[in-house]
Order: sequence, then structure tokens, then C-alpha cells
Amino acid sequence: MAPNAMSRTDWTTSLAEAQPVPYWLDDPGRPRPEPALTAEETRDLLVVGGGYSGLWTALIAKERDPERDVVLVEGREAGWAASGRNGGFCAASLTHGPVNGLTRWPGEIHALQNLGARNLDAIEAAVVRHGIDCDFERTGEIDVATEPYQARELKDRHAELERNGLAADTEFLDRDAVREQVASPTFEAGLWDRRGVAMVHPARLAWGLKRACLRLGVRIYEHTPALALKPSGAGMAVRTPYGRIRARRVALGTNVFPNLVRRVRPYTVPVYDYALMTEPLTADRLASIGWKNRQGLGDSANQFHYFRLTADHRVLWGGYDAVYPYGGRVRAEYDHRPETYARLAGHFFTCFPQLEGVRFTHAWGGAIDTCSRFSAFFGTAHQGRTAYAAGYTGLGVGATRFGAEVMLDLLAGERTERTELEMVRRKPLPFPPEPFAWTGIALTKWSLARADAHGGRRNLWLRSMDRLGLGFDS
Repeated sequence: MAPNAMSRTDWTTSLAEAQPVPYWLDDPGRPRPEPALTAEETRDLLVVGGGYSGLWTALIAKERDPERDVVLVEGREAGWAASGRNGGFCAASLTHGPVNGLTRWPGEIHALQNLGARNLDAIEAAVVRHGIDCDFERTGEIDVATEPYQARELKDRHAELERNGLAADTEFLDRDAVREQVASPTFEAGLWDRRGVAMVHPARLAWGLKRACLRLGVRIYEHTPALALKPSGAGMAVRTPYGRIRARRVALGTNVFPNLVRRVRPYTVPVYDYALMTEPLTADRLASIGWKNRQGLGDSANQFHYFRLTADHRVLWGGYDAVYPYGGRVRAEYDHRPETYARLAGHFFTCFPQLEGVRFTHAWGGAIDTCSRFSAFFGTAHQGRTAYAAGYTGLGVGATRFGAEVMLDLLAGERTERTELEMVRRKPLPFPPEPFAWTGIALTKWSLARADAHGGRRNLWLRSMDRLGLGFDS
């Protein structure tokens, strides 16, 4: 998406008052943290991690068995990491889109689509049941083409979905139809998934899950990082800075952070993603871009943007740059990248030139747990006493609830429709050690950018990755 005629000074001026904090977390409704663990406890189930993955696991565990003694520990505060920094796209897809799922698990794709739809319905039901005020809107999402070749690809994708019986509630939009939905001079076509995506306020969803857990009797300790995990008698023990917890079973929902089961670590890498949030749009500005149906949007380039409206008519604009730090380190210093913010601002005004003069109020970033198949993987350790799920690659807002159910099934030793899936039984390829990981990721990023600049043509490197099942299609 090439910048328009606005000068770079105009783009950067729009960032002059942007606060370097996640918009979602800058909220007066943010709950007070729970006290840290300062003793030794023994419980039935210990959940490590206070993001969506851990919170859903604790909540569903108590809903399945109200008598189960469940404790959750979080290194900082519930929802502070990816769960409070993402774009708020809550998707039904468990496979990073049906095309990725069809490519990897063709024999299971209908079951996976059905499970994903049921999972999104269950999230919506939980939001209602627990009174979670998270601006849940079942608006769907439009993949938009900004180049003629992308429009052709979207039409071909829709035809492929139709051939495989996967196009229900999906509509191809030509140039006029997509611009009728959202008025951008850059849009050439769109593919609208009408029911498969909801928009949420991500931090409020996490905080609502935390409150629901507490009401059901889950013990939550914040500012309590889990430092080590090891067998203890018939169960497991986790050491924390001021105490220790023994539990019969442990569920690990730490995602991008180093897994307590060391052999799992090579399967994920952190990729840093960045976003901007505008000031609330006036009625005239909002009318100038249409967007009456409030869908989430994402463009079809390899280096893609995602964007959506908030409840108070701001525009979130994120994506494009995906930054992998050498060595796969997760550090606070990577949460901000001014050169990316400036680039995103330029792209925003190219997409919506009618919004010239709008200011950004917040700019932030955070790490995504990425795996080589771009959708979650699962497993157990310590003779089935520990379960883990990770690798959601940006679609964890919805899929983490499914992952929570998988972890609980695995810990119970149950054969269910979830645990029988090939997706659950097999893992992706691990990433190689450095410097090979950094070199491979850098080459892939360069190749994807080159494909975007050359009509989508994939070079030898990308074609080789495709054949190995490592190709990425946004």
C-alpha cells in the first residue's frame, strides 16, 4: 500500500500526541491485581498464565466440575500481554483460515470448521452468561484486495471454498460492492465472512473472564511468575518467587513466553506486531468512510494490515511489519517501534485519505506466539500430568477457548472429538537454532515483500516453503 500525496510530515504529525501504551489497557475499568502467592498450597489443577489461554482453562475446569480446586498464577496481571494488546478479532477459525486448514488437514476440515463455529458460539454464550462487558459484535470480517491480482486471488479463493463446501455465510464483493461497505479508494474487491468473526474489546474480555473465574471460586495469584516445574509425588510442583504450589495436574497457557516444558520451546518464536488507534471519529468523518456494518477488515497482501472500529468510533490500524528479534527474546524494549508507527500512519492515510487531519491517541506493540503451521499445537508431558497449548499465531482471541478444552481433555485422559484430531495429535515442525532461525525468517520476510511488489509472484524460496508446508498465506 504505497503512501499517497500527503507528506511524511503530515503522517508523523498525526502521531504527535500518541501515548506509547496499548489503548485497550488504558482503561479506568482495569481491575485491581490479585495478591501474589506467599505460601505453599496444594490444589487439584494449577493453571499457569493469566491470558485468554489460562483464563478459559480455569473457567471451563470449574464449569465442568465445580468441586475441582483450581488455582491460576500469572507473572504480571491478567490480560496484560497479547490478550490485552491484540486487534480484538475473535475468529471462529481454528486453523488460521479455511484455506490453511484445507491445505494441512483436508480430511478434517469440515470437522475443524464445525468445531470452530461451535467454539465462537460458546464464547458468545459465555459473554452473555457471565455478563462480560467487552463490546462483543458478531460483524464478520472482510478480506480486501488492494491490487487487481489480489482481487483475482480472492475470487479464486471463494471458488475453492465453494467447491469444498466451505463457503457458507461467505460472499465475494466486487469493487463497487466492497466500497459500498467501506469507502476506500484502494479497495478492488472483498471476501466477506459474515458470521465467522466477532469484534471484541480484548482487554475487557480478559478482565471479564478473570472476574468470572473468581466468582466460581478459582484462586488467582498475580505478580506470581512460575519459575520451575517438576514432578512431586503423584503430581507436579511449581516454584514461584515467594511460594510453591503442588497440584495433581498442570495446564500451561504461557504461549509466547518460555514454556516450562523445555522441549516445547523450539516450536514457537515471538513475532512483534504493532498497532495505532485514532481519536474518536466525528459523525462527518465516520460518514465519509461508510463502514455501517462495522466489519473487521484485513487486506490481502503478504505484509497485511488489519483494521476495525471500536465502540466509540475510533479506528484501530495495525499489522504490516512483523519483527522477529534475533534469538527469539521477549523483551519490553521491543514493544515500541517508532519507524513502524510512522509507516503505519502513512499507510492509514493512503487507505482513508478522507480522514486527513485525524490524530492517533495510542501506539503500541507486542509479541505473537508463532509456529510453523500458523495455528495452535498441543501436547502433554510428565506422564500426562502436564498439558500445554501454544502457537496460535495471532488468532488466539477465539481459538484459545478451544485450546483450553483440548488441554482439559488431555489432562483427563479422555478420547474426545477434539483429542482425536490430527491437528491435536501431531505437532508442527520446530524452528531451527540460531543463526538459522533468524536467517530463514529474514529471507521469508524479504521474499514476501518482494511478492507483494511483483503481482504476488512467489520466488523459489517461498515455493520451497510451500512444498514443505511452511508457506504463509495471510
